[in-house]
Amino acid sequence: MTLSARLTWRFKRLNYALQRFRGSVALRGWRGTLARVRQEFERRPTLDDSLHVESLDAPFTPFALPTSEQPLVSVIIPIHGKVAYTLACLRSLVRNAADAPFEVIVVDDKSPDDSAALLEQIGGLRLLRNERNLGFVGSCNAGAAVARGQFLMFLNNDTQVMPNWLDGLLCCFGEHADCGIAGSRLVYPDGRLQEAGGLVFADGSCWTSGRFEQRDAPAWRFRREVDYVSGASLMIRRDVFERIGGFDQRYAPAYYEDVDLAFAVRQQGLKVYYEPSSTIIHCEGISAGTDLHAGMKRHQVTNQATFVAKWNDALNDHPPVGTSLMRALRWRRRGRILVVDSMTPEPTRDSGSLRLSAILRLLDEQGWAVAFLPDDGRASDEEVRAMGALGTEVLCRPWVSDLPHWLRAHGHELRAVILCRHTVAGQYASLVRKLAPKARLLFDTVDLHFLREQRAAELSGSASMARQALASRKSELALIEQCDVTFVVSPHEQALLAAEVPQAKVELLSNIHEVHGCRQPQALRRDFVFIGGFGHPPNADAVRWIASDILPALRKHAPDARVHVLGDVPDSAREELRAPGLELHGRVPDLAPWLDGALASLAPLRFGAGVKGKINMAMSYGVPVIATPLAVEGMHLEKGTDVLLAETAEDFAQAAQELQQNADLWSRLSTASIDNVKRHFSSRLAYEALERALGKR
Repeated sequence: MTLSARLTWRFKRLNYALQRFRGSVALRGWRGTLARVRQEFERRPTLDDSLHVESLDAPFTPFALPTSEQPLVSVIIPIHGKVAYTLACLRSLVRNAADAPFEVIVVDDKSPDDSAALLEQIGGLRLLRNERNLGFVGSCNAGAAVARGQFLMFLNNDTQVMPNWLDGLLCCFGEHADCGIAGSRLVYPDGRLQEAGGLVFADGSCWTSGRFEQRDAPAWRFRREVDYVSGASLMIRRDVFERIGGFDQRYAPAYYEDVDLAFAVRQQGLKVYYEPSSTIIHCEGISAGTDLHAGMKRHQVTNQATFVAKWNDALNDHPPVGTSLMRALRWRRRGRILVVDSMTPEPTRDSGSLRLSAILRLLDEQGWAVAFLPDDGRASDEEVRAMGALGTEVLCRPWVSDLPHWLRAHGHELRAVILCRHTVAGQYASLVRKLAPKARLLFDTVDLHFLREQRAAELSGSASMARQALASRKSELALIEQCDVTFVVSPHEQALLAAEVPQAKVELLSNIHEVHGCRQPQALRRDFVFIGGFGHPPNADAVRWIASDILPALRKHAPDARVHVLGDVPDSAREELRAPGLELHGRVPDLAPWLDGALASLAPLRFGAGVKGKINMAMSYGVPVIATPLAVEGMHLEKGTDVLLAETAEDFAQAAQELQQNADLWSRLSTASIDNVKRHFSSRLAYEALERALGKR
């Protein structure tokens, strides 16, 4: 290279570095940019041992891929040399086999090494050899043309897959009917985050989110809509890909083809999602280098102009250059909402968790950027993953120390704060007013605490419990007066508050249930279920009543009658509850097998408040319910039409006998149960209540 050429090259390199620096300052500010520089040059081990990166130096021996002749997904890997990386990628597919059936198509784009000869020795691999060099775009389209799966997954050969790499992307499609493209979380071999979806600005420039951040930080652990995802790991339905016409050849040989595909998918009325539960290790730069003025990478500059010319009108809806990173990341969102509850919801644990998870999903569907903070600071990795699938960012330790600290930094960003339960709202309502002055303050009672305590005091006759109920009533009503909107779960509680606090805005936001339907006739059913754990005092009282009185009464009429308790029961209580026919299963991951086989669900609650999720859940499966009058309060249920009511143990036994002997009664109650859930506990009603509280789009 001549001196003139070297100087020109160095000038271009310097100019590019300055462009990146100016862009980073505009997006992140000076502090964020300096932190980003430190991240990039931080000394780290070459490999993160927890990722189990496949070695590039492993001697080759033939192996077979766990592929299928009837694939749901066609994994398409374009290659041009670098056979060591390709083999490592394929070995990772063996190590982390997917549940879904898939095939692997490797498109050899005239590799200059012995790639083809080695790949022919790998079982379960479809090898396609280009007659001439087609580049990345042409090779991907060639692989798609011979694919047999309903889904196409494009995967770089310099990647390695992690557990759930394929099934996580499929889950995104399964849970979002509007999903057109889903892309993985990309990480470097040293464990740092490489990409969590991409941003496109109004001038067509792109920005990869999260680069060099800690990969498990909450900001990158939730599913969200993005402008594009990298073609290094991208899934799309085959019919959508074909309808669009595949990757646009005008971007050949490479660069901007994945961004263009994302815009074409949106033109079809679909969305592009970043899916963090699918993780891919990507050795960025191996396939194309990193120099914008040499090799394949030089096409990135010229193809930007091509892209802008094609999508000029669509780019008007994107953030202008200079928009801050945080604002750009939420450009498609209506605003940011914070939800705070005592602990991270776990839908298999309790009805309140099931309801809150459904609310978080609805807020995401309405276009809000949702963050959830557990007041106890704890969230397991699995809970973070589950919340991420709802589109919710989890603010837990060690990332966030407590709510006051977080509000001081981010309160100005919030459009609304939802505080769940009076024990949480009582701590933070005033603080939210001070540190998040633009936010609407919403109080989700979950159930009226003072009403439950008052009824427990009446049942026990305890004077101290009665005093506690009065104190709770005073504090809870004061909170309701302080908040902009209060949510209750039953019409009974709404009417009670209308009398107690007439000036308050109280919305009915009840339980939210999917209708599963009745899947077994009465003749094939037996036994009874109780849904609920000992963590809730009314449940503990109900299980004790079942063990002491109700089950013995049932067994007088049916000596082999059994009651299955589905919920947490502490070891300390199990000996006390030991009774013939009572089976304590603890918390179960799926209620369906139990409800599909149950003759009836029991709800012998003697105190409590709110709407009972145990009743909703049973009815959503078409299982008739035998309950106390208090248990069905505010649930729109009529005795003998929708539910059987019982006040004594013998009443429960008589009702159970009726259901065993009268198939017509059982069928009528089953049908009415399903209709009740559809009419009063649907996602639609909850969606409308949230819109009334937060405002429509």
